[in-house]
Amino acid sequence: MDHNSIIKDLANKIYKPIYLLSGEEPYNIDIITDYIIENILTESEKGFNQSIIYATEETKDSTIVEMALRFPMMANHQVIIVKEAQNLKKLESLEKYSKNPLKSTILVLNYKYKKIDKRTKFYKNVKDNGVVFESNKLRDYEITKWIDEYLKNKNVKISPKASSLLAEYLGADLSKLVNEIEKLIITLPKDVFTINPEHIEKNIGISKDFNSFELQNAIGIKNKFKANRIIDYFIKNPKNNPAIVTLAVLYLYFVKLILFHQIENKSDNRIVASIIKTNPYFVKDFKIAARNYSPSKLIQIMSLLLDYNMKLVGVGNSSTEGGELLKELVFKIMH
Repeated sequence: MDHNSIIKDLANKIYKPIYLLSGEEPYNIDIITDYIIENILTESEKGFNQSIIYATEETKDSTIVEMALRFPMMANHQVIIVKEAQNLKKLESLEKYSKNPLKSTILVLNYKYKKIDKRTKFYKNVKDNGVVFESNKLRDYEITKWIDEYLKNKNVKISPKASSLLAEYLGADLSKLVNEIEKLIITLPKDVFTINPEHIEKNIGISKDFNSFELQNAIGIKNKFKANRIIDYFIKNPKNNPAIVTLAVLYLYFVKLILFHQIENKSDNRIVASIIKTNPYFVKDFKIAARNYSPSKLIQIMSLLLDYNMKLVGVGNSSTEGGELLKELVFKIMH
């Protein structure tokens, strides 16, 4: 189940006796947990029937089971939230409890920042008798889609360039993304419902003209003047534009360009976009770049990227700064 399905069931008062919320991305785990804390019990019921525990290495799973076996007082359910459940050393008592959990208890286990072993009896018991939710980190190509969907639910649109800017600079940390997106929504002028690069530059501080996204586009169309201007900006602002991060962006870009060359039928932009993991809006840019960089040239470029990656981490380079190495790399790519 995804987190929206779980919340929908909870809103419809479809409760399970045990919820195992695990995974590397904490945002969705917190969303589900907060909903349960705020909505299952009334304020008057919470005093006797809602407990929030922060597990440590000293916390015994048998203590949690003892609490879970209690019956609610003047309420239909009791809610027990176990945060940081990944700190529990043993799950033996929980394994037995999960086989036959008390129906009047809603036990929520927050198993954050890592995946639980799916081979255990505990995991299988929860899957049979409760809800198992795995919160995975977004892949790089999934971030812009997530941003678009989040804003759609807020009745706000975002331009493809603006979405790509946010994804590039904020990455897959959903909590960080949400904080910045909410700032953008608040600062939108009255009667404006679309976020564009100018809004991002003004309110978050990401330059709409000098960023890795614009650099890859400049390289794609072989605009040497623009590419050099962006690199010079990066050299002057190394803290916000680390060379190793820019190199990673370029590597992904050229991997997509190699995939683009391998597609036989490029007539349907949506199909092409799904293969190379990009927004259909940008397929036209890849068509231009493909004319400028042949498959054989791309093989040379990948070799260059690997070579300069080694130099950036200090192998075969003792003095040249990252920005200068990047400038040298881009020159070789475009010539």
